[in-house]
Amino acid sequence: MDAPILRYENISKSFPGVIALKNISFPIMAGECHALMGENGAGKSTLGKITAGIYQPDGGTMYLNGRPVRFSSPLDAVKAGIGMVHQELCFCPNLTVAENLCLGNLPTRLGFLHRAEMRRRARAMLAEIGADIDVDAPLAELSTGQEQMVQIAGAVGTGARIIVFDEPTSSLSLAETERLFELIDRLKARGATLIYVSHRLEEIKRLCDRITILRDGQHIETANVADLSIDDIVQRMIGRPVEQYYPSHLGSVPGDVRLRVQGLTSPGKFENISFSIRAGEVVGLAGLVGAGRSEVAQAIFGLDRQATGTIEVNGRSVTIRSPRQAMALGIGLLPEDRKKQGLVLAMGGRHNLSLPILDRLSIAGFVRTGPEKAMTRQYFDRLRVRTPHMDAPAWSLSGGNQQKIAMAKWLASQCDILLIDEPTRGVDVGAKAEIHALIDELAREGTAILLISSELPEVLNLSTRIIVLREGRQMGELSRKEATQDALMRLMAGVMNNAGAA
Repeated sequence: MDAPILRYENISKSFPGVIALKNISFPIMAGECHALMGENGAGKSTLGKITAGIYQPDGGTMYLNGRPVRFSSPLDAVKAGIGMVHQELCFCPNLTVAENLCLGNLPTRLGFLHRAEMRRRARAMLAEIGADIDVDAPLAELSTGQEQMVQIAGAVGTGARIIVFDEPTSSLSLAETERLFELIDRLKARGATLIYVSHRLEEIKRLCDRITILRDGQHIETANVADLSIDDIVQRMIGRPVEQYYPSHLGSVPGDVRLRVQGLTSPGKFENISFSIRAGEVVGLAGLVGAGRSEVAQAIFGLDRQATGTIEVNGRSVTIRSPRQAMALGIGLLPEDRKKQGLVLAMGGRHNLSLPILDRLSIAGFVRTGPEKAMTRQYFDRLRVRTPHMDAPAWSLSGGNQQKIAMAKWLASQCDILLIDEPTRGVDVGAKAEIHALIDELAREGTAILLISSELPEVLNLSTRIIVLREGRQMGELSRKEATQDALMRLMAGVMNNAGAA
């Protein structure tokens, strides 16, 4: 790491109404794992996409091995030895895993696609990262975590000397994350240079040699990771210290039962799930990837017509066969995948926010734009949504701001029961603290909340009590006093002691 393999000099990039990067200059040394950190909207992903040829800078120069380069496409970057693992899916969901992995360089024989060779290459790419995925499966049938592993295989399989990882663990299980860390260690040992974009500070400390911190599109500092504490990094990222948020709803006495589920079952997904949530409670739902947590929330929201069992809302037995029925009963769902299920990406923030309550905003079938705009301003201010204007398309916003809009629409609908699935996936530490405070505020106001999260500290900190699922079965329930990371992990993994308890 004694020479820069990549150097940015006064890199700038603007989008309509937004300055994403302003005169960014710093080097990345050969063979290092270099962290890029900052709040949502700080410019990290934009810089990564400029590096990978997806965007072209408005000004400044990027130097590769001391020579100025400007990529007009991702293919140019790949030819120069630069690959990228994107935070969101950027493959073709209608094609197979093998077709996606070989799409940029399809093998042929006598002018026709050589499918056997294509499958062999795809299997080799997946084997390189330790992923056991059927290469003939359509990408659309994979889980979010499997899609991410395919992207990682595609980037590593090109033989790139520089790889940009943009939030690579945001959709991975604990086991997949550990395999990724082992792969990164192997890549570093081979001399590859890695640019690692993440909001997870523990990952930065574990993997990275140096760190560059961006704030509001500007370069704040480049330093050795070992020279900065986690508190130092956070303060430089957001310009203020962030303390652990302690929820105040825990001091209140829960109200009446808002939601009761008895014997909820869906063949092949989960069986015999029973629990209740009172007004003002946050009930955590923990489990490993594939445990059935998201599927339970989707069944309650009317998205699983195969589900059987009893659901009571405010003491009344109900049948929910569609999201429309769920919303009419005062139930909202913040889904795990905000891009596929939480937002209409081509629509602006205002129209996304008003979707669940168009009937309240309309007269004679016409939406009253005045009240709609006033409501949008109210919730955008409340959640501190950063956007050039309220009608900016959702796809153009950072992941954290997208997540805030996805949550804002359920706040505007004033749900009595809110099912929240991975509320802080892909958001920075500042936005995470804001979302935690918002969940606490909703509980204080009497909302019954089911909280699903893969981050155990998040579940432990916010929940009144925690229900644990494993392979679609309910393993137990822990009170706040009983709940520790060790106790949760034992239940999640099905590990029992000699007395037969977790």
